[in-house]
Amino acid sequence: MTASPDQSRPVQVLVLAGARAAGDPLCDAEGVASKAVIDIVGQPMLSRVLRALGASRADAPAWVLGLEGAALEAAADGIPCQPLASQGRGPASSLIRALEGPISTPLLVTTCDHALLTPAMVDSFLAKSIASDADMTVGFAERSVIEAEYPETKRTYLRLGGAELSGCNLFYLASPAALKVIRFWQSAEQDRKKPWRIAWRFGPLTALRILLMRSGHEAAFALLSRQLGVRVAPVLLPFAEAAIDVDKPGDLVLVREILTARDA
Repeated sequence: MTASPDQSRPVQVLVLAGARAAGDPLCDAEGVASKAVIDIVGQPMLSRVLRALGASRADAPAWVLGLEGAALEAAADGIPCQPLASQGRGPASSLIRALEGPISTPLLVTTCDHALLTPAMVDSFLAKSIASDADMTVGFAERSVIEAEYPETKRTYLRLGGAELSGCNLFYLASPAALKVIRFWQSAEQDRKKPWRIAWRFGPLTALRILLMRSGHEAAFALLSRQLGVRVAPVLLPFAEAAIDVDKPGDLVLVREILTARDA
């Protein structure tokens, strides 16, 4: 069930940049049509993500899903990238369509609102993902790591195996088998902020084991892998900023403060 990835193969990159079907209050507040063009200390948000990816070990240029034409040109700010039209009703279905088209594995997936992304984060995530030999990996940061640096930030935490983890919007699809996970996520996408509902989809007994077990997050993912029939592994990152995306006005304020201090 393991992927046994070829480490010499180039890793393609896909950046999710589609708009929410129900609208985005953050875009409304900033007066823009797409989150990707929001100004982050003098640079469009997507361009910061593309710069980090371009300086990493990932294969450039990246594919950008959900933006085309003038909108993509403005968001990319002159950085080469490849447009890909959204063809689904959400990120999961659009990703499935992309993998049925020009995109192939191994594939790194991230989002346009990952404004604090750095090449070190990308390289650390890819190295650990490939070493895991899993079909798919998901990036996380522990609550203790995040709150040690930014106690004021409000994140959504997933409690697994006794650990409190926050997603880092970094995903590695090592093999086509990862599509099983994406198809499951497509069915559970509306519950992404309610982990107990996602766990309940495996049945009440499995859900209770996932939610109550205290044997570590890796054991929890091993159980999930058996249920899905594909090996999924967590990758813990030591970077607090990896878990801070721009999802709310408060996130935008914090990200601008961090980058202003970093640039200074």
